[in-house]
Amino acid sequence: MPLPGIRWVDHVAFTVPDLEAATKLFTELLGGEELYRSTRGPDAAFMPLHFGVPEDAHLELRMLRLPPNLNVELFQWWSSDQAPSFPRPSDAGGHHLAFVVEDVDEVVAAIEDHSCVKVLGHRKEVAGDSPSVAGNRWVYARTDWGLVLEFVDRSRVINPPHLVGPADWTITLPSLKDNA
Repeated sequence: MPLPGIRWVDHVAFTVPDLEAATKLFTELLGGEELYRSTRGPDAAFMPLHFGVPEDAHLELRMLRLPPNLNVELFQWWSSDQAPSFPRPSDAGGHHLAFVVEDVDEVVAAIEDHSCVKVLGHRKEVAGDSPSVAGNRWVYARTDWGLVLEFVDRSRVINPPHLVGPADWTITLPSLKDNA
């Protein structure tokens, strides 16, 4: 049974080694808009209890909006026991951030102009081994600090599975005020 009262996903968050550089990548390359900034810590009582980090840990964050529908929170942390590497896709906690694009080949060409992102391999196309998404074209890229990005072009998929997209954003949810 799902948790009671869940309404929607609010945001995803990534810890980055350089908040300025990551903010620049998300705003200039990915079209994000900065919404706000904040800081927290160090606070020996608060940080271990609420974040599960050492007493000396402190952070700066930026909340961004990636149009039209995703909020992304970027953190830069400082801590005495901080691990310096970002998890790979094959590591526990590994992950990637995927974008639907109109033409993956255009994205690959545009990435070549940005030294902070490197395409991994080359553009791939899904074949008959996955018939429901055959024709799907995609590529992975990695930022210079380790975040893996995926760019997906579904324009050649004949009968794609129902994935959330713009047609679903017209759904009207009841107002939180209506439940008060």
